[in-house]
Amino acid sequence: MVKPNPQMTDNEWAILQVVWDSETCTAPDVQETLKSQKGWAYTTVKTMMDRMVNKGLLKVEKIRNLHFYNAAITPAQAKKGEIMRTLKRAFNESLTPMMQFLIENNEFSDADYAELEQLIKSRKSGKKT
Repeated sequence: MVKPNPQMTDNEWAILQVVWDSETCTAPDVQETLKSQKGWAYTTVKTMMDRMVNKGLLKVEKIRNLHFYNAAITPAQAKKGEIMRTLKRAFNESLTPMMQFLIENNEFSDADYAELEQLIKSRKSGKKT
């Protein structure tokens, strides 16, 4: 059973990126992909991936002594969970103060603002972009 907004560590994000790119993979596949970036041993990766199965982030299929992993959540579900957690923790579940904070504390281009305006206009008129 997948939690609606599972909390993920940076290391779990890194593993999920590999799994999303590969669709089905093994712990050695993930360890090899992240070896230069993380320097993890196989046992570290396998332990983390097994914990991610228990958390509902990954699914595992066991065939003899091989374990094949797939993502149990989509990238969109993962991003939504992170955004909702930030919205709840930092902005008391209020979107307007969060957007105001982002606009006032970041340098956005005119193109960024135009794109945001278009997204809002499309959403208000009932069209999805």
